[in-house]
Amino acid sequence: MAQNKNALIRYRTIDKCLQNPFRKWTLGDLIDECSNALYEYEGREIEVSRRTVQLDIQTMRSDKLGYNAPIVVYDKKYYKYEDPDFSITDIPLNESDMQVLSESVEMLKQFKDFSLFSELGGIIQRLEDRIYTEKNQQPSIIHFDKNEQLIGLEHLDVLYQAILKKVVLHVRYKSFTSAQSKVFTVHPLLLKEYNNRWFLICRTEESSSILNLALDRIKSFEPDPQADYIDEPFDGDIFYKHTIGVTVRGLKDVMKVRLHFDPLNAPYVRTKPLHHTQKILKSLEDGSIIVELQVHQNFELERLILGFGESVQVIKPPSLRRRILDRLTWAINGYQTQLSNASLVAATRILQKNGTSSIEHLFGIAEIRTIGRAINRYFETSSEPRFGKRKLLIDIPELIPHLLNSNLRALVKTIDDKAFLTKAIYFDKPSNDNWYVTWHQDIPINVTHRDHVDGFTGWTQKSGVISVRPPEYILHNTFTLRIHLDHTTEENGALKVICGSQNRILNDEEKNLIVQRATPLVIKLQAGGVHLMKPLCLHSSSKTINQKRRRVIHLEFSSTELPGGMDWMERIDFQD
Repeated sequence: MAQNKNALIRYRTIDKCLQNPFRKWTLGDLIDECSNALYEYEGREIEVSRRTVQLDIQTMRSDKLGYNAPIVVYDKKYYKYEDPDFSITDIPLNESDMQVLSESVEMLKQFKDFSLFSELGGIIQRLEDRIYTEKNQQPSIIHFDKNEQLIGLEHLDVLYQAILKKVVLHVRYKSFTSAQSKVFTVHPLLLKEYNNRWFLICRTEESSSILNLALDRIKSFEPDPQADYIDEPFDGDIFYKHTIGVTVRGLKDVMKVRLHFDPLNAPYVRTKPLHHTQKILKSLEDGSIIVELQVHQNFELERLILGFGESVQVIKPPSLRRRILDRLTWAINGYQTQLSNASLVAATRILQKNGTSSIEHLFGIAEIRTIGRAINRYFETSSEPRFGKRKLLIDIPELIPHLLNSNLRALVKTIDDKAFLTKAIYFDKPSNDNWYVTWHQDIPINVTHRDHVDGFTGWTQKSGVISVRPPEYILHNTFTLRIHLDHTTEENGALKVICGSQNRILNDEEKNLIVQRATPLVIKLQAGGVHLMKPLCLHSSSKTINQKRRRVIHLEFSSTELPGGMDWMERIDFQD
């Protein structure tokens, strides 16, 4: 590169000399002028040989660089331009030159946010003007991926200078998951671009660990020129050797990731590797391939894999395979559990008419798994029986955001916009239990009380639960929502419900007559489905045949305030 630069300086110097017709230029004069020019540019003596200048003149005369300079010798020792108006700076650009310049200008424009390149602005503009005077303006044929709206690009230059000059920074940073911004004292090391987003890679003051800060989340920063900069060696190429993106784990966390790509996407992965460590382990007969990467398992890797959709399958490691499966399941849940307002209204009308209704996919499979894991963690340290666990949300509050999700809230609000939770019970029928219930109406409610209240009868207390039989108007303002954590069929103990039996409290004779004459509805639901029922609706459960596990969370809601001296035992207000 230095030799090319020196040659250009010599060509330009010879050109200037030969443009001056008021002096006679010998070869020795041209050698002296070239030596002076190089000294001026380089700041050191550079010996220019006679042979070098002779070759320069020969090159300028030729078409090698497109100059075709009309250099002639007269009186056998003096050099001049035969055309006194000629200059190598005025030669027209050929099509190849313009194509190269156009591409170069487009690339240089990518660095416009750095003041280091601000002086290029005028040069770039002059180049563009020159190109367009030689050639009709046309749309760009090179397009770079860029995001002009990205926040934080204004920080690029100052951060670049801080790295260059090794200045400590106090950065106010607010991540997407933090309620408040936090100030970090950092020692900047590198500016890294990934997926059209810029990051500041730096050491922290506290632990000297490497931190990446997204520029769009930097609120402000102040340089601290008095602070001592941690000037330890840092090589970005080595640091990111086993990383896709910017999230780096330790060397011990580097793992072999094996992926299977289908025949349609295999050619793309062959020609554009996912990472420089990619190796093709096997090419299968159907055109699919198995590749291996040696990388950290991080968010960026997961997003890259998910971007291939159904075309890729993780073979190993098991932890990444499970993680991708969970994320795909969550994605499916987002589609399956999008309930329309019409479906909520329809379920509500059926509930009011028949006393029972159901909705599939109110909860996704991933949500059901999360709920199940939270319950299992609780019982790992509790001696309580799993069947009939009351005060579920009071004792396991982490369940609240999962159970009372947006779908459930919308459903409850559609049924009764004043409703609040009054009871939460967990039923876990193990696979070796054939438990079932006979036909009955749910009549008692659970309350706390100080004194007897008129109109409420049948006070009973069992295992710390106080149950009373309230007036019918309270039961009419109450409804049950049963969340199925497992697939439920008639063979697995599904509820049987008699529609239209929810209007009043029935005596034994009336119940027997209705059961004999009515055809019950069997409530069969997939995991994540919800059964709605009014408390007076006659129901029973089937005898179990296949002995599969059946877990149900029973939630009750009401919009009625109880008389003084009495309150709902497990009340939770959750409506916005």
